This record gives sequence, C-alpha cells and structure tokens, in this order.
Amino acid sequence: MSTAPFSPVRRTVLVTGAGRRLGREIALALATGGWQVAVHYRSSRAEAEKTVADCAALSGDSALFEADLEDEHATRALLSRVAARFRTVDAVVHSAALFEHDDTATFSYALMERHARSNTGAAILLAQALHDHLARRGDAQGAVVHLLDQKLWNPNPDFLSYTLSKAALEAATPMLALALAPRVRVVGVAPGLTLPSHMLDDDKFAQLHKLSPLGRSSTPADVVATVKFALENGSITGTTLLVDGGQHLMKFERDFSLM
Repeated sequence: MSTAPFSPVRRTVLVTGAGRRLGREIALALATGGWQVAVHYRSSRAEAEKTVADCAALSGDSALFEADLEDEHATRALLSRVAARFRTVDAVVHSAALFEHDDTATFSYALMERHARSNTGAAILLAQALHDHLARRGDAQGAVVHLLDQKLWNPNPDFLSYTLSKAALEAATPMLALALAPRVRVVGVAPGLTLPSHMLDDDKFAQLHKLSPLGRSSTPADVVATVKFALENGSITGTTLLVDGGQHLMKFERDFSLM
C-alpha cells in the first residue's frame, strides 16, 4: 500500500527592511534554513526583488511586500497581507530602521516622531498582529526578534531620536514578552558596528571594527546566527542578546559614523 510522502510544515517569517544590508543577510540565512521569507521594503524595490529571487532559490518560496512603516494603517495591514500570501506566519524579524542624525541642538518633535513610528511603533504593531494571527491558529506559537543597538548600553549624544526610539523598543521587549506570552516570544538582538556605510569608508570601518575587548565587533554572520538562535530556542523571551564583541563595555564619545 502506498502512502503519501511526508511533507513538513513550512515556516514563514516576515523580515522588515530585507532589501539591503543586515535585513537581506537575515532573510538569506533564514531561507537557507528552510524558512519561507516575506521580504519587506519601503523604497529599495530593486534590491528587495533580488532578495526575493535569492530566497526563493534557497527555500522554494518568497514574496515581496512594500509598506511605509511610518504609516500606521500600512503597518497594521502588513502581516495580514503576508498571511494571505503564505496562509501562515510564524515569526517577525524587525530589521528595518530609520537612522537620521540629530542631536540636542537639532532635535525636533517631527524627527523624533518619525523614528518612533518606524523603529518602535511598527515593531509593537507587528508583534501584536503576529499574536492575533497565531491565536486564530489554535495553539500555534511564534517569535519576534527586534534588531537593537549596542549604543543603548554605551550612550553618546549623536543620533538622539534614533537612540531614543531604540531605547523605547528595548524597554518594550520584556513588556511585549509578558503581554503576548505564551503564544509569542519576543527577543532583542543588539549588534555592534557590523557593516560599512556611506558615512564610513572601508579603511575607517576596519579601524573602528577592532575597537572592542575581543578585538572585533560583530559580523553579519554573527548577527544572523543570533537571530536564528532567538527564533529557534523556545526558552528565550523578554531579553536582549548583545552581539558586539563587547563594544558596549567601552566608552565612545561619538557615534562610530562620526568618529
């Protein structure tokens, strides 16, 4: 008598900001591990389309989702759009972040609000949406990972609104973990200096990357491995894992991008 082949349940993860940089690296790593990846982007469509194609080649399925996370209505609709496409959603990795410079001299309500909407509010709405989605699936459980920043434990006066938004998200992590348990685990991952940017050339990045007790800060591979660990270890919730080579233990007078 023949039997139907075993078909494992496919897990689906929404990765915000997955078109570029760390978001893309996380999406590719999870696709390599068999996750179906919903690739979110705001404006980097071409890069996001490349991420979708690469993830689909690795896991067999991926899809593209545009949303402005500063827009509450668009953010509230995002997870349901992912669920309509994949039928189920098991996890959210909030990697997208607004990162615009201000300090006490240039601070404004407007810029603070933009950072709070994108970096804090969107993460909270997506965590709540995942909880409600999983509740409709009976006893299903899932996880949320928030990308934070080592500078929360090593403050400097640069990028004030960005830092405030990430500090609020770090504070929200245990609050969400309690509110959404036992259905959803919520974990923070705080990298150190991980990738070059338009504000750091390769030589300066290499120099600053060595400034840590371990002689190296985080690499994309380090961060990806920690995100995977947070998603797959069912006993972790309400805490933040610092992945920075110990940079949070050192004092820096300026943000890395301005050193």
